[in-house]
Amino acid sequence: MRIAAIASMKKGLEHFIYRELCLLSAQGVSIRLFPTKYGKGLYTARDERDLQRWNLFAVLLWQPYFLVHSPFRYMSLLWEAVAVGAVIDFALAWYFSRTMADIDLIYATFGDRKFFVGYFCKRILHKPLAVTIHAYELYDNPNPRLFERALAVCDQVIVPTEYNREYLATHYQVAPTRVEVVRYSVDIEDYRPNKKFVILIVGFFVERKGHEVLFKALTHVNQEDIEVWVVGGEGAEAPVDVRALATQLGIDRHVAFFGPLSGNALKAVYRACDVFCLPCRTEKSGVAEGFPNVLIEAMAFGKPVITTRHVEIPRIIKDIVVDENDVEGLAQAIRQAYQSASLRERLGKTNRQIAEEVFSPRNVARTAQILSRLANPHQSQTAAYHETLPAVTTVQEQKMSTN
Repeated sequence: MRIAAIASMKKGLEHFIYRELCLLSAQGVSIRLFPTKYGKGLYTARDERDLQRWNLFAVLLWQPYFLVHSPFRYMSLLWEAVAVGAVIDFALAWYFSRTMADIDLIYATFGDRKFFVGYFCKRILHKPLAVTIHAYELYDNPNPRLFERALAVCDQVIVPTEYNREYLATHYQVAPTRVEVVRYSVDIEDYRPNKKFVILIVGFFVERKGHEVLFKALTHVNQEDIEVWVVGGEGAEAPVDVRALATQLGIDRHVAFFGPLSGNALKAVYRACDVFCLPCRTEKSGVAEGFPNVLIEAMAFGKPVITTRHVEIPRIIKDIVVDENDVEGLAQAIRQAYQSASLRERLGKTNRQIAEEVFSPRNVARTAQILSRLANPHQSQTAAYHETLPAVTTVQEQKMSTN
């Protein structure tokens, strides 16, 4: 079966629409996607070859052709489109219909503009039309007159709830027998309450953070219930394509990308992880770390950390530390933390204590004192002199009392 699915991709596909189309594909349905709007988002077409994109210039340029080749049908539908205020939907439908000749069914994923484009496609091609009506289309439809016309000729109406079927019967006089209730789907195997062992890495996508080393180590560990949470920027400004690394190494199903986080969202992933890992290394250009703040943050949250013998790090963190670029060593360290809850608890407590003793806000107070001395050298000298007076007086008083 070949379906022309009409959907909005203003910010990619809605997650539940994407999931529905994926599950249909898994059942052998061939899907050609016709977006009424297009933009980048989290969910897009699985195969760009089946995505029928358009632009306004092309849509307008083709209209004379359609008029010449189907003058009666074109003009009668144009008249209807003008009457119901749907000229744009009409023009887009003609443009889409060029590549719908071999499909078996037109499927509008919503009962709004997608449905209206599908309605005109049906009138042009005489193909069966199905629509799923979700919610807002019932209460705030962008074109109520055309909605009623499209419902009247639609071959199959699908709704996700019994309430929607009753609403259509009451408010739009759609016979309940014409409406199928098909509840939303979720991949039960993919969405199941599995406990994961979470390794968190936070940092810019640069070589010295060691994402590649961590990902390679994960392939050596080969543990199905381990998941890496990646927090950090990606895109043109990121020198390392960390997402591509995960795909190349075949571990993308074990990696979750959160993008840049801050505030409570960042704190939440720190709290939720089992282990924090940052396998720092010196870049080929010679650039190295100072002392990564994300290690300090993880330690302050009382998390066990796995890191490398890189610059200052081993002077502060004694366990669990491996050599730079040592993939097998890092894999063994991950296994060690994974296998022992008591070790993780002990290291977490130790790290919290280190954070309190070494990285507290007292350090900023010290910086403030240094800056203050630099900004007010005379006052600093006077203050230093007065600070010594009590000690001198005490010594003198002691001598007087002895005499």
